[in-house]
Amino acid sequence: MTALRIGQGFDVHRFAAVEEGRRLVLMGCDVPHDCGLAGHSDADVMLHALMDALLGAAGLGDIGQHFPDTDPAFKGADSASLLERVMADLSGRGWRVVNADVCLIGERPKLAPHRERMRARVAPLLGLTPEDLNVKATTTEKLGFTGRGEGLAAQAVVLIERA
Repeated sequence: MTALRIGQGFDVHRFAAVEEGRRLVLMGCDVPHDCGLAGHSDADVMLHALMDALLGAAGLGDIGQHFPDTDPAFKGADSASLLERVMADLSGRGWRVVNADVCLIGERPKLAPHRERMRARVAPLLGLTPEDLNVKATTTEKLGFTGRGEGLAAQAVVLIERA
């Protein structure tokens, strides 16, 4: 069995209607914004992409298999808690994270004011130092659904190794 594996993840969520009163959660942190993302859980698009990357690297499917949006147990779930469960599963199978890179795709909110707080929040959950977790953002130059401000997307890449 290979000692190193790479995984990639991608996720998308539309913005909820303002009257729904959802908060915006990215990388386990509340981010001030006029509305949050719609979803069965807290809709943390960045952590969802990260979990998919981790599960993919370990050959364990995707978050929909582990935390289906048809299961009421995951209604409003804290994605950071779900990430802890994914990490416990990986650890139990002998994997550890080497590094991770997570990218938010959208015109707003701006990520820079929150980047270090996000790294500090999620790195320990991955068993990493903040220096081994990169958090970044890009726009789509006002093209597509993210460019029109209809929602956000995220992608993640991880490297895991046998512990």
